[in-house]
Amino acid sequence: MQFGPLIKFYRIQQGLTQKELANGICSVPHLSKIESNAKEANQETMGLLLERLGVNLSSITENEGQIKLLVSELNEKIDYYLNDEADEVMKSLQEFEGIIPFSTNLHTYELAKYRYLIFKGKILEASKQFELLNKQKNIFSQPQMALFSYLNAVWLLKKGNCRKADEILSSIGKASKVEISRGELLYHRALAKSSLEEPGYAIYYGKLALEEFMVDHNFKRILHVLILLGINYTHSKIYEEAQDCFKHLIRNAELLKESKLLPEIYHNMGYLQKKLNKFQEAIVFFEKSKAMQTQINLHYLITSYSIGEINLELGNLDKAREAFQEVQEVSKKLDNRKYKILSNYYLMNLDSPEKSLAYSETKVIPFLEESDGKSEELIGFYKMLSNHYQNIGRFDQAVKYIQKIN
Repeated sequence: MQFGPLIKFYRIQQGLTQKELANGICSVPHLSKIESNAKEANQETMGLLLERLGVNLSSITENEGQIKLLVSELNEKIDYYLNDEADEVMKSLQEFEGIIPFSTNLHTYELAKYRYLIFKGKILEASKQFELLNKQKNIFSQPQMALFSYLNAVWLLKKGNCRKADEILSSIGKASKVEISRGELLYHRALAKSSLEEPGYAIYYGKLALEEFMVDHNFKRILHVLILLGINYTHSKIYEEAQDCFKHLIRNAELLKESKLLPEIYHNMGYLQKKLNKFQEAIVFFEKSKAMQTQINLHYLITSYSIGEINLELGNLDKAREAFQEVQEVSKKLDNRKYKILSNYYLMNLDSPEKSLAYSETKVIPFLEESDGKSEELIGFYKMLSNHYQNIGRFDQAVKYIQKIN
């Protein structure tokens, strides 16, 4: 503990002047030097000052230990994804915020607070915490600096800056004394690689993370990694492994009543069935996912769009129209241009296929080329137009879209 600044804190908190506190104990200049840490007080003087302030020296020392324990506990709760319990620990820590700046736990607490704000998705507060820590990073220890870098990478992943996050995570090697579990580090590396559409690396780091979480019996994180692996096995066309992942996930998530994870699991199982051309099975999982989604957000929008696509594939035109009309309405509410354009295309296609072809060339493809890169949806539109132009004998146009695919 920095006892000088701590005495100043309690003195100001109690509305005392230096003269009032020092009276009969020491001179005002002497107290001023103690408070600024320019001079170390002897034990008798310190005891008298604290006694006048009504502060017990032993309780301050105990608080130091309690703060350290609570910081460790907060990190553990976040490690195991225990949301409500993390909130309770954070409340306990906030009771010590008055004395934390004078303790040896200042930076470990501020870093743990940053992690907590990211964990809770508190965007504005996390940004402010980053600014605060960034100004202090020059005095961080090596483990604190490694932890700060890791947390910044997690924050960048949350904001969608996956390339920069991946660069930071790759710089935190095995030799770094980072105060975070190895499983967490590997999981976020896998997540970054998955977001960058590098499924091979995502699977590699995901499997390593899974081993770590299994050793720690971290069941929630095991589920998170299995979702990540299932998605990347699907993208890599390793369908049998993907199927095993999702079957295992569904069984365990249903058993653990993981209502927040199940919609995502059902959706990805539906997508896998779609890739396997098992459209009836796909629609069952997409409908299950949608039924469990309580918020109208991007996930809900994507699931509704998938239901429309599958119903169109199955020839259920009325259900397809109903789904795409909902996608159109929700995309307007969310101001999502991509799904607004795609739903317009499919609704147009149901009424006038010729008009929808022109719309796909003038609106859909230019938008997807600009925003999505070479996405699966874009490739699908290239193939559709290539086939259309081959069928009507416009081979120059057909070749143009074949070249775009390749």
